[in-house]
Amino acid sequence: MRILLIEDDAVLGAAVRDQIAADGYPVDWVRRLDAAGDALAVAGYDLILLDLMLPDGRGLAFLKTLRGRADATPVIIMTALDQVSDRIEGLNAGADDYLVKPFDLAELSARIGSVARRYAGNPNPLIRLGSLSVDLAARSVRRDGQPVVLTAREWALFEAFLSRPGQLLSKALLEERLYSFDDEVGSNTVEVHVSRLRKKLGAGAIETERGLGYRLGRG
Repeated sequence: MRILLIEDDAVLGAAVRDQIAADGYPVDWVRRLDAAGDALAVAGYDLILLDLMLPDGRGLAFLKTLRGRADATPVIIMTALDQVSDRIEGLNAGADDYLVKPFDLAELSARIGSVARRYAGNPNPLIRLGSLSVDLAARSVRRDGQPVVLTAREWALFEAFLSRPGQLLSKALLEERLYSFDDEVGSNTVEVHVSRLRKKLGAGAIETERGLGYRLGRG
């Protein structure tokens, strides 16, 4: 899941960026709405974190423009505007969640996960996949009842497959969902992470269509 963070506060923006990165998700951080538009023009995002008061305009107008052109990318508003009327206006404009500053970073992570699950069509955080038991909320996996330890990047990759069961995901798409603009991506990085996931989750956890990509297996 690749995230676009639109926040002009340097301290908060850095803290949110680091929290998202620690969760294993690639994040592109911009501080202006024009930069956000440029980022959306060249990359696909699974979620947008949006401040409402930016140097070059209001985030609410930006959100309305997104929805006006039928862009359904999930949006979580992050703002100091805490009146009920502000929340109603933000949600009516098309936001999926509304988080008032200051907020706990762990709560932000939980809300990101909740919104992502809703859009993946599976709000239930518990998934059974063959010998695997997956708790999306706790970001944990068990294989035959035994806990499996995944790195943040391995979890992010596995979650990408879980969110698109049965779909063939190309290497390019996986790279886009796993890395931000600032990351250096090796030529075989995806292959390495897929190999590690298979060792931990079972050889059938991820299937390969040679030359085309990968899809979620049966565990």
